[in-house]
Amino acid sequence: MLAGLLAVASPTVARAQAVDPKIARLLSAVSEPRLGEILRRLESFGTRHLLSVADAPARGIGAARQWILEEMQRSSPRLRVSFDSYRIPKQGERITRDVELRNVMAVLPGRSPRRIYVSGHYDSVARRPAPPGAPAEGASVFDWSAGDNPAPGVNDDGSGTAIVMELARVFGQSGIDFDATLVFIAFAGEEEGLVGAKLHAQKAEAEKIPIDAVLNNDIVGGAVGGNGVADGASVRVFSEGPEDSPSRAIARAVREAAAVYVPSHAVRLIARHDRFGRGGDHTAFNQHGFPGVRFTESKENFARQHIVDDNFEGISVPYLARNARVNAAALAVLGLAPPAPSVVDERGRPRLGRQPSGYDAHLQWSASSGAAAYRVYWREAWSPDWQHARGVGNVTEAVLPDVSIDDFVFGVAALDADGHESVVAAYVNPPRPEVPIKTVP
Repeated sequence: MLAGLLAVASPTVARAQAVDPKIARLLSAVSEPRLGEILRRLESFGTRHLLSVADAPARGIGAARQWILEEMQRSSPRLRVSFDSYRIPKQGERITRDVELRNVMAVLPGRSPRRIYVSGHYDSVARRPAPPGAPAEGASVFDWSAGDNPAPGVNDDGSGTAIVMELARVFGQSGIDFDATLVFIAFAGEEEGLVGAKLHAQKAEAEKIPIDAVLNNDIVGGAVGGNGVADGASVRVFSEGPEDSPSRAIARAVREAAAVYVPSHAVRLIARHDRFGRGGDHTAFNQHGFPGVRFTESKENFARQHIVDDNFEGISVPYLARNARVNAAALAVLGLAPPAPSVVDERGRPRLGRQPSGYDAHLQWSASSGAAAYRVYWREAWSPDWQHARGVGNVTEAVLPDVSIDDFVFGVAALDADGHESVVAAYVNPPRPEVPIKTVP
């Protein structure tokens, strides 16, 4: 007899998560006034360009990063705050001299070493203003060597940095004991080609640091697009494919957490790694094998990006606060939940079969540390969203009678004793290797 057999009569739709009062209190601690103060202060540095002055007390990237560091240190003694520093030699057209790059990182240790990141980039850049009487296209030229030109960067990406700093404060002061280690990081050098994120991800890969998810926030503070269309009630979350990639699983989990804890703020899932032809710091993690998604406002104003007019007047602080709460909900649920179960064997093959009848779906998985129960999911193979879910208890296999593994996609999630749920680990059909055909000469 198979352990954990599951008879299914009428599949249910959607996953049910009860509101955890601890998480609800955590979200209520997100402060709009505090977010506004952070943005004003970031704007006050004039520029945060990677090549701007590093030793002035109140202007440039050096003053900005020192202030971010000290603010996160003041937020909570539970946070381990430090610079994540690298020496960068002159290279390419954007890094026109040797420079020291410093990401600012606050780590909230959890019960396990697996990490979940919330990120943004604190550096900024702006096109040079067009001289009086010059054609408008003159303003589109970047002078990468002129690092001390004005570049307030309030939305791009002071908004993401504000979320990082505010959530570091809120989570650090929460008193909650998380299973995952939470990392709040403000990257530098994003405008020069995701440099700070690439270096950090490269180091994490080399050191085999287990990163379960990166929630990257970049341009998340504007509620009115450049075409005048307003949307202060939703946020876009971009994730790389394929359909059942770990990044897509994170995106779905973000939407589920937001539906429970911030139901008035819709999460719009976008099946692209980023906006068309563009990228962000999560891209660097994806390239090094780590799952991550990007949060971006629903209606961008391109006319306010990379110019001196990217200032506080282009921000809606209430909208930014709602996006911060969506991040907080996802981070709290995933941080409290056990890790996702492994659904592959030692050779990387999905543990999915047709037993016992030959026409059933037989799911097997490895136990997750701290899991008290599991929930299995399935959907028609053409659908992007889970359509059916069923709790199966604290077992490591289940059978769905008369459910074809050819017609449906399957997954399983781990739950702790309080019902906090991991991302769904999907059973992915491996590609068939090509076998060359030999011919006789």
